[in-house]
Amino acid sequence: MLTLAEYSRYDGLGLADLVRRGEISAQELTAVAQQAIAAVDPQLGLVVHDMRAEAAATLARPLPEGPFRGVPLLLKDFVINYAGVATRFGSRLFEGLIPDHDNEMMARFRRAGFVTLGKTSCPEFGFSPTAEAVVYGRPARNPWDPSRTTSGSSGGSAAAVAARVVPIAYGDDGGGSIRLPASHNGVFGLKPSRGRVPMGPDIPDSAFAGLAACHALTRSVRDSAAVLDALAGADPGATYTAPPPVRPFLEETRLPPPRLRIAWTSTLSNDVTVHADCQAAVEDAATLCASLGHEVVPVTFDLDRVALSRAWCTAIIGWLQPVVDGTAAMLGRTPGPDTLEAVTWSAVQHGRKQKTAEIVGAHMLFNALSRQFAAFFGDYDILLTPTVSQPPQPLGAVNQNDPAIDAYDYTERFLMRLGHTCAFFNATGQPAMSVPLFWNRDGLPIGSQFVARYGDEATLLRLAAQLEHARPWEGRRPPVCAG
Repeated sequence: MLTLAEYSRYDGLGLADLVRRGEISAQELTAVAQQAIAAVDPQLGLVVHDMRAEAAATLARPLPEGPFRGVPLLLKDFVINYAGVATRFGSRLFEGLIPDHDNEMMARFRRAGFVTLGKTSCPEFGFSPTAEAVVYGRPARNPWDPSRTTSGSSGGSAAAVAARVVPIAYGDDGGGSIRLPASHNGVFGLKPSRGRVPMGPDIPDSAFAGLAACHALTRSVRDSAAVLDALAGADPGATYTAPPPVRPFLEETRLPPPRLRIAWTSTLSNDVTVHADCQAAVEDAATLCASLGHEVVPVTFDLDRVALSRAWCTAIIGWLQPVVDGTAAMLGRTPGPDTLEAVTWSAVQHGRKQKTAEIVGAHMLFNALSRQFAAFFGDYDILLTPTVSQPPQPLGAVNQNDPAIDAYDYTERFLMRLGHTCAFFNATGQPAMSVPLFWNRDGLPIGSQFVARYGDEATLLRLAAQLEHARPWEGRRPPVCAG
């Protein structure tokens, strides 16, 4: 059986190849991954639901001959449904909410051959840039410095991948929730185009006003591409459908990108102070791209971040309030300060008074941004920005449970100051990725974001593979790490 040190050196496709060649069984691989959880989770608090019984049941049946046959997987405790296992959405209100079926994403993960080992920490309803939900009784901690946040909302998944617990973990992104924790934890995070991966049937693809996209956190670019191949494609009745790829996404990672015209900027809104380390990270990424032969052009923006923040919060509240109130009624519970964190309770109360005109106005702003960036990408192939405006913060710096908090103010001050560069591209629906190319003097990772035209994950993945080859990040290990 593999040692933890050996296990930690493989990405998902590498582990699947070992299983395929008979060098290790899926059962043995699961046992090593469970050792990895035991080695780091007491220090980091990432796995909030142990699914070893479900893993054993999966292994008792023949596994599908998918590209990740036997590979261990963790699921964020949000949106994705695994039949018979609670999906809590990070909330006390949803304790005991147990779906009786897989949703389409989960069915596709199964068909790819994954063995699910557990669920990871997330903020309540994904509404915070830190994974410190009250329901779990402990925060998720950053493996590069356990006193700091993993970011959110896919923070537990990103940290588990960084700490070599698993090579791949499910995540979703409605305002940076894949890319922000990818940056904070030094892993690769791709947000696909709107409509690329289905969210249904239980949650419509139009939920979150179309802001959200689902995929995974990975260490290697090729794993991300292969997972996207496994998940992509609309299911029957999907609201949105991204244009079909020319070839498999994994194949794109084996092809060099053409000479790209890359615009870069350190901010999209002048009212955000970008930390010097984040400035240095994006400048370093621009220099690296130029050294690889791409045309790199500085550009300036001053978009209305406050207006985006208002529209984003309005759109999220428009989904959150009916889901909270409807599910609570189904469970025979009453939403309130005893069952919801303060920022969520504020959002629900705003939602109960929300006017149709506010939702329409939010959609109009998103459409205007989509058209503005579509025109911009007539001149450029890629836009390079910082993923985050500041390095990982200490735990507790963001208090989503302050009784005086207002959801709109919270969104503007915390979410949209840390990740405004990410949220704009949830509004437009374009694919975007955070690439781990830079670590500051404190040894903390800071990602750089690359954005492409709608539907063009292929160019992002070609460029990501080139960057990974030019500056490999696999050898960087956090202080808290399995193996």
